[in-house]
Amino acid sequence: MSPKTYLGRRDLLLTSAAALLAVAARPALAVVSPIHTDSDGLVTQQVAIPIAGGTIPAYCAYPAKGGKFSAVIVAHDVFGTNEQMQDVTRRLAKLGYYAICPYLFSREGDVSKMTDEIQIMQTVVAKVADADILSDLDATVAFVAKSGKTDPKKLGITGFGWGGRVVWLYAAHTPKLTAGVSWYGFLQPPRDPKGQSVLALATLIKSPILGLYGSKDDYISESYTIGMKNALGEKSKSEIVVFPGVKHGFMSDDRPSYDAKTAADGWNRMTIWFKNNGLA
Repeated sequence: MSPKTYLGRRDLLLTSAAALLAVAARPALAVVSPIHTDSDGLVTQQVAIPIAGGTIPAYCAYPAKGGKFSAVIVAHDVFGTNEQMQDVTRRLAKLGYYAICPYLFSREGDVSKMTDEIQIMQTVVAKVADADILSDLDATVAFVAKSGKTDPKKLGITGFGWGGRVVWLYAAHTPKLTAGVSWYGFLQPPRDPKGQSVLALATLIKSPILGLYGSKDDYISESYTIGMKNALGEKSKSEIVVFPGVKHGFMSDDRPSYDAKTAADGWNRMTIWFKNNGLA
């Protein structure tokens, strides 16, 4: 894609950041009542993160009082920075974090109006390059640092599904990460032909990462979670937890895969993990 085409698409996508951050309409999946976390006591914003050649939109939330918060990046799933991801961002802010969810598909398209997961995977996700993901995350970290609201020595990340893989990917990329939590992050070989399998990157991961998986995951087989445990090695600071009887997406309270008990357990484990590893 030429720079001219790239910028043209970006300008179109960013004419309204709200469009990229809108709720992904999925009426066919509306069989549960999504959790809604209010913004009382928080500052919530839609922001533009500078990157080479333009900006990417993001949603951030942090406590209205105080400062020098620990920062947590929220890596969204295939449905982008929809309301559920924004709610997770607010939940983290309620815990005292500066939380930010950047839209990592900006170069490839707007998924906020797409309702079919296969369409999203084929037309958008399959085109996203690992190098661009890492570059955008580095830009997000720089943006957060310049905000003056965070402690530069305390950086966390959490992500879900597609974004769960991003957690492992970013942990292998940067030594600046204090801790991370991957919710059912994909472990199989990436769609990006230039990307690497998370398993192949395991030895590069020095930061403590907690992987939360379900034993009935239709996308991530037991062989992959076992393979990741073995790849990390016995001396690794990271851990893999497999919850019995639950499927992929057990944290997604806007989808039929949601499992309230396991989601609550996982959230509790995440908060403890962050605290025990110096992020709180």
